[in-house]
Amino acid sequence: MSTRIELRNNWSKEEVEEIYDLPLLELIYKAATVHREWHNPEEIQISTLLSIKTGGCPEDCSYCGQAARYHTDIKVQALLSTEKVIEHAQKAKESGSSRFCMAAAWREVRNNRDFDRVIDMVKGVNEIGMEVCCTLGMLTEEQALRLQEAGLYAYNHNLDTSEQYYEEIISTRTFDNRINTINNVRKAGITVCSGGIIGLGETHKDRISMLLTLATMPKHPESVPINALARVEGTPLENNAKVDTWEMIRMIAVARIIMPSSMIRLSAGRIEMTNFEQGWCFMAGANSIFTGERETLLVTPNPGVSEDMQMLTTLGLKPMKKENKITKMSNCK
Repeated sequence: MSTRIELRNNWSKEEVEEIYDLPLLELIYKAATVHREWHNPEEIQISTLLSIKTGGCPEDCSYCGQAARYHTDIKVQALLSTEKVIEHAQKAKESGSSRFCMAAAWREVRNNRDFDRVIDMVKGVNEIGMEVCCTLGMLTEEQALRLQEAGLYAYNHNLDTSEQYYEEIISTRTFDNRINTINNVRKAGITVCSGGIIGLGETHKDRISMLLTLATMPKHPESVPINALARVEGTPLENNAKVDTWEMIRMIAVARIIMPSSMIRLSAGRIEMTNFEQGWCFMAGANSIFTGERETLLVTPNPGVSEDMQMLTTLGLKPMKKENKITKMSNCK
């Protein structure tokens, strides 16, 4: 396999399997080479994720502590005020974040006053000069257009796992529902943020299948979050084993090779990683992390902002600035 990877959307299952099965250090080397061809390896985008509406979700995602049917210690929180959200966004920007993502524990977007308030939030965050991202559940093309017109830069809607394993994790919506929402986002001209979670009980073939689905979309997601299961007490997956960091690194490396222009986001699970382990993730091609002023990622623990900045300094990395963000180095064809 050549170390020079071109952007393509016709990967075969066999090709992705061959990459996935490479000896780990060889895989990391190839991924690091691709990363340097397409991105500035010294920059990490800091993204802040804020839960603007917490808990009470009618879905049954087996990993999620915000599902109303599970008995967790997570407190239900109504939709935050627009003013409070803008305040959080401004503080995130001052702390080094260039991207601000707002998450609401909804099954789907409804055309009501709450959605109108989210539209105002998007406009407000956009005005302070940050990339604005939302994750609000399923949405129609018309709703996506409203978000786009308000200035939304990205919409997050993860596949979670493979199509084959999906029904083992979620029964209240289908894999096709997720694909439909991603398509609606694309039609509206919003960039796509879509990845998945490992540690759900899936096989290696499921992981390969999920990555293959993303890499064979007509256009790769501009952002691909790779999450390790955050085990929440009270959910069906609370007793699953901790994800081995080398497995995370393998997923990041494969994603980097087959989706070279995408931002690969090291997402949930960082709280259980050392700085050494996160450094390996960056070497393998991750170039974004999520942080939060409350030291949480939605409702699960996450390293704090100051801790993250110290880690980047130690590794010789720096926060990516919005105006300097590049998806492909200028010397690439």
